[in-house]
Amino acid sequence: MATLKEFEEALREHGMLMALALLERLRERDRATRTIKPARRLTGQKMTPELARAILDLHATTGMTQQEIAFKVGVNQGRVNEVIKRGKWLNDDPHSEEAVARDRAKAKMRGDAKPRPPVRSSAARKPPAADAAKSDRAAPRPKPASPQGQLIFGDL
Repeated sequence: MATLKEFEEALREHGMLMALALLERLRERDRATRTIKPARRLTGQKMTPELARAILDLHATTGMTQQEIAFKVGVNQGRVNEVIKRGKWLNDDPHSEEAVARDRAKAKMRGDAKPRPPVRSSAARKPPAADAAKSDRAAPRPKPASPQGQLIFGDL
């Protein structure tokens, strides 16, 4: 497949000046009609119970698709699907699964460090015998050999 530049060079080599002039006129027409369209959505709406109820209302009363609803209310289609299919975001509980996940993601974006668990002092440590027993339990067990054999190049 030739590029437009290669096509143009081939026209020039063969002296097809009329075709080159036509190509240039088409380019000028495209430049004149070319516009920069604004983005469909600049920033996403924050999901709230009111917005979730509006999504459910649009879904129930209109024949709009999830994508159309998402564009109309300013969220992505995945959020609309969560509201319609799983009833997410319908309550204002700050401890709900989706609110906790949202807050965790915001903290991660801000660069907040996760709180580390407290370090136990050496006096509060278990005796070495208990540590050894624990390490024996935590050791991975070897997987049993597969009943099927492995083929080698010379087998065939």
